Amino acid sequence: MIRTEGVTDVTEETFAAEVLESALPVLVQFTADWCGPCRQLVPVLGEIAREEADRIRIVQLDVDRETAISVRYGVLATPTLMVFRAGEPVRSIVGARPKRRLLQELEDVLAPVDPTGLDRTDLDAFPEVRI
Repeated sequence: MIRTEGVTDVTEETFAAEVLESALPVLVQFTADWCGPCRQLVPVLGEIAREEADRIRIVQLDVDRETAISVRYGVLATPTLMVFRAGEPVRSIVGARPKRRLLQELEDVLAPVDPTGLDRTDLDAFPEVRI
């Protein structure tokens, strides 16, 4: 795998601790050495990892070495980018993207989570209280 600063390699042994138990959302790049688009994506992911380190972690997983995880999450093509939040996959993107487009597609994932768990539509369900 091509390595870049800010992007960590994960394996079957480290996946739970690095991805599923992370306090931050985690973008997992399912990659392979033979995948040209995966290699093109590495510098983009490295830049995002450095620029957005306080909002998202980025890791890579070799699909040829870690087949059980790839099968578990239904990864059929490389590169597949899967975002995990609170241990659950919340977004899947297949194929390489330029940085600007990838950030647009990740915008809602990078948004801070309301600690109450409510989103805007939930708030609209409550009538205003007037005193």
